[in-house]
Amino acid sequence: GNYYSYESIPYAEPPTGDLRLEAPEPYTRQWTETFDATQPPVLCLQWDQFTPGDNKLVGEEDCLTVSIYKPKNSSRTSFPVVAHIHGGAFMFGGAAQNGHENVMREGRFILVKITYRLGPLGFASTGDSAISGNYGLKDQRLALQWIRKNIASFGGEPENIVLIGHSAGAALVHLQLLQEDFGQLARSAISFSGNALDPWVIQKGAREQALKLGRIVGCGQLDESVALKECLKSKQAAEIVTAVKNFLVFSYVPFSPFGPVVEPSDASGAFLTQTPHEVIRSGKFGQVPWLVSYLTEDGGYNAALLLEESYPGGPTWIEQLNDRWIDWAPYLLFYKDSEKSIQEIDDYSRKLKQEYLGDRQFSEDSYLDLQRMFTDVL
Repeated sequence: GNYYSYESIPYAEPPTGDLRLEAPEPYTRQWTETFDATQPPVLCLQWDQFTPGDNKLVGEEDCLTVSIYKPKNSSRTSFPVVAHIHGGAFMFGGAAQNGHENVMREGRFILVKITYRLGPLGFASTGDSAISGNYGLKDQRLALQWIRKNIASFGGEPENIVLIGHSAGAALVHLQLLQEDFGQLARSAISFSGNALDPWVIQKGAREQALKLGRIVGCGQLDESVALKECLKSKQAAEIVTAVKNFLVFSYVPFSPFGPVVEPSDASGAFLTQTPHEVIRSGKFGQVPWLVSYLTEDGGYNAALLLEESYPGGPTWIEQLNDRWIDWAPYLLFYKDSEKSIQEIDDYSRKLKQEYLGDRQFSEDSYLDLQRMFTDVL
């Protein structure tokens, strides 16, 4: 091949048992034997939209690794570094799902793929210091620290790291950039089709989601955060992640039942204590170059699932929208948890439909107008 690969190197202690729903702990084991770096990274435990069938549970809870790909290029002794955060709506996806053969063929940089916690294990939050949330973001930050400290041993240039991501990965890159000391970890950042200001990024109803999660997995009617945390730590990880299906209205909507939150200022090791807008206005974020992009077809990911049949041989979801638009639009377009009244939300849903479709019905013929609506909102 064109490159060397060093797969599945742990950067954190396994986030299991007492370390579940906690900030990651740096990996401390010292190897004396040869480490097997041939196994591709496992997926973090997730309810995966793209796994066919009713059981969408895949992955493992012990998953916090980086995988490093180094060119076989004898013309240089060191390489710039591209660190990659994968996408997947904060709920699913993985490092192994993003191919690297093409970029490694060029032989110009070292690529490092970061695996991080997802869904309720990575982003559940009670809105207080007990389960403050953003564990997936804290995983990524620890991985970036590991890369900065260790990449020279693989021929990488620790002063020349760029962090990149797509979609949810792009928003996560931006959130990392909003850390004031980000410049100590990376030289620049690139966000493809996503940023921290998108309406689907910061979760507003996180506490209610966490309490509902507890009820689903058998923790009872707990409304005390510490007790809920202890209960969730006692449950099987698979049970917690499978509970995601109870948060979906239809298909995989909303696509991010769990995601980044604004943490309370008294939370130990808090990652984000202000909204992204507030951080940007304060000027206290990483002062490095940032490239951000979007596409005219960005709404396709959300809109395309509406072309699926709602059941085998049945009407498509887009046809069902004609009867369910008022109910489903706030979930599809990320304003369910807005502070507006139900009447205001309903009026906004009607206004959106009128603006983009006029008096036409939802159908395959009007699909591109619906996709344009999704792109504009995103």
